[in-house]
Amino acid sequence: MKNKIIFTALVALLLASCGVYRKYQPTTEVSTALYGNDIIVTDTASLATIAWREFFTDPALQRLIDSALVKNTEYQVARLRTEQALASLGAAKLAYFPSLDFGADGNITRYDGLTTKTYNIGLNASWEVDIFGKLTAAKRGAAAAAVSADEQAQAVRTQLVATVATSYYSLLMLDRQIEIAENTFDNWTQTIRVMELLKTAGRANEAGILQTKANRTGLQADIAAMKKSRKEIENSLCGLLAITPRPIARNKIEDAVFPDELSVGLPVQLLANRPDVRAAETELARTHYALGVARASFYPSLTLGGTLGFTNNGGIVINPGQWLLNAVGQLMQPIFNRGQLRAGYKIADADREIALLQFNQSLIDAGTEVNNALTDISAARERLVLVKEQSQLLADAVAKTELLMRHSTTNYLEVLTAQQALLGAQQSEVQCRYDEIAGIVSLYHALGGGK
Repeated sequence: MKNKIIFTALVALLLASCGVYRKYQPTTEVSTALYGNDIIVTDTASLATIAWREFFTDPALQRLIDSALVKNTEYQVARLRTEQALASLGAAKLAYFPSLDFGADGNITRYDGLTTKTYNIGLNASWEVDIFGKLTAAKRGAAAAAVSADEQAQAVRTQLVATVATSYYSLLMLDRQIEIAENTFDNWTQTIRVMELLKTAGRANEAGILQTKANRTGLQADIAAMKKSRKEIENSLCGLLAITPRPIARNKIEDAVFPDELSVGLPVQLLANRPDVRAAETELARTHYALGVARASFYPSLTLGGTLGFTNNGGIVINPGQWLLNAVGQLMQPIFNRGQLRAGYKIADADREIALLQFNQSLIDAGTEVNNALTDISAARERLVLVKEQSQLLADAVAKTELLMRHSTTNYLEVLTAQQALLGAQQSEVQCRYDEIAGIVSLYHALGGGK
C-alpha cells in the first residue's frame, strides 16, 4: 500500500511538471511602420546582405578593416566572452549526465590482540532526474546566453566596420578640404601680388592689400586647425587598429563608389540581419528560461544515486572482501525556503520584463537609425546638387571680378567677397559628399550590414 501511495505521488508530480517548463517562442512580427510612416517598403532586397568587402571596394579601406577585425581589442574581448558563454553551455549540458566519483579508504585497528582492517573501494554515482524541466531550462538558458554573447560580438564587429569606414572617409574629406584651402591660399597670394602691382600704378590702396593679407592669414589658421583634426582622426583610427600612431595610407574621396540602389528591405528582416537586435532577443530567451528555472525550484527534486565497490565490511585480517552494491532514490520538496524561492522568482520575472522592454526598444532604435540614415542621404544629395551649382557660379564670378580688377576700376572688396564665397562653397561641396557617404555607411550598419 505504501509503494502505491509513493507511485501515485510521483505520477501526480510528473503530470504537474507538464505545466512548469515552457519553450521560448521567437518573435516573428514587426510593425511595417518601423522605418517611419513616410517610408513604404515592399522589396525584400537589403543592403545588409552585401558582404562588407563587396560594399566597401576601396582597397586601402579593405586593408584597414581586415586589420581591425584581427587586432581590435574590443572585438577580441567580445569573442573571448563568446568562448566563456560556450564553456558555460557545455557545463549546463553535462548536468543531464550522472556525476561520478571514485573513492577508496582504509583503516587498521588493533584491540585486545586482534588486528582489524577495514577498506572500501567504490564508484559513486548521483543523477538528478529532470522531471520538472529545471535542467532543460538551465541548459537552454545557457544556450541563449551563448548565442547572445556571439550576437554581441557580431554587433561589435559590424560597429567596428562602420566606425573604421566612417573614420577613413573623414580623413578623405579633410584631405580634400585642406587641398582646396591650400590652393585658395596660393590664389590669394597671387591676388596680393597683383594688388601690390596695381597699388604701384595707383589703382589700388594699402587698405585693400591689408584686408586680403588678413583673410589669407585667417585661412592659414583654418588649414592648421583642419590638419590638427586630421591627425586626431588618424590617431583614433590607429587606436581602433590597436597600433601606435602612424600615417594612414588612403585614396581620394572622389574615388568613393557605392551601390546605386540603397535597398532597405522589410522591417521584419532586422530580426535576422541586426546582431544587436538578435542579441536582445536571445537575452529575452535567456531570461525566459531563467524564469523557468526559478519556477521549477518550487517543485521537488528527484535524485538517484548508488555505489558499486568492494569492501571487507570491517572484518578481521583473514576475512575476505565482498562486492558492495547500494542504490538509493531521494525526493526532496523545499518547505522552509519558499520565501527565498519566491523572491528569486520575482527577480527572474522582473529580469524577463526588463529584457522584453530592452528588446522592443532595440527594434525602435533600429528603425529610427534606418530613418535617420535615409534622411541624411536624401538631404546630402539634395544639398550637393545645389552646392555644386553654387560653386560653378562663384568660380565664374571670381574669374570675372579678378579680370575686371586688373583692367577696370572694380573695387577689391568685390574680389574678396567672391573669393571667400567660392572657398565656402567648395568646402561645403566636399562636406555634402562626405555627409552622403557617412549616411550610406550608417544605413548599411543600421540594416545589419558588415558581416
